[in-house]
Amino acid sequence: MKRPLLIGISGGTGSGKSTVSQEIFKLIPEKKIVIIEQDSYYKDQSHLSFEERIKTNYDHPLAFDNELLLKHLNDLLNNKPIQKPIYDFEQHTRKKETVTVEPKDIIILEGILVLYDERIRNLLDIKIFVDTDADVRVIRRIQRDIKERGRTLDSVITQYMTTVRPAHLQFVEPTKRYADIVIPEGGYNKVAIDIVVAKINSILNSND
Repeated sequence: MKRPLLIGISGGTGSGKSTVSQEIFKLIPEKKIVIIEQDSYYKDQSHLSFEERIKTNYDHPLAFDNELLLKHLNDLLNNKPIQKPIYDFEQHTRKKETVTVEPKDIIILEGILVLYDERIRNLLDIKIFVDTDADVRVIRRIQRDIKERGRTLDSVITQYMTTVRPAHLQFVEPTKRYADIVIPEGGYNKVAIDIVVAKINSILNSND
């Protein structure tokens, strides 16, 4: 098999990264594409007490196990399957179970800091940054963390002000300069998504 096409989709929390990824996914035959979430690669914290785990700053680069992510990306690029971790956001650590991911023609790596680590950037064939206004992003973050991660409104707001916003300004926003494509307003920007899909198809066709 030829080397898969690796696409990085980054942007701030609540920017619409996942929506962009899913919109691209829907426009490509399912047998050809897979999505890898950077969130799956938060470090295992089972050796820490729950009280210590809840202090984790999930928006800081040090929260991610980039060594494992790099190994898995290289395995997929060499057409080898991986055992992707599953992260439990209520227990703040990895689950014991994993998910088998088979290599496919297109691999989307989606997450807030996929453009931060130079080693990961160097693997990416297409680098995308989803750029959405801060007020929209914080509302989406509140909705997601309450519905999907069992958080209270007060805890989400406190976390946003103390760790999420500072980390975005320090680590996430500066990576926009590495992007090949900047997509304003995320998944609602149908024109931008169509352009990206056209580019993907062009690359796939040239490799056939």
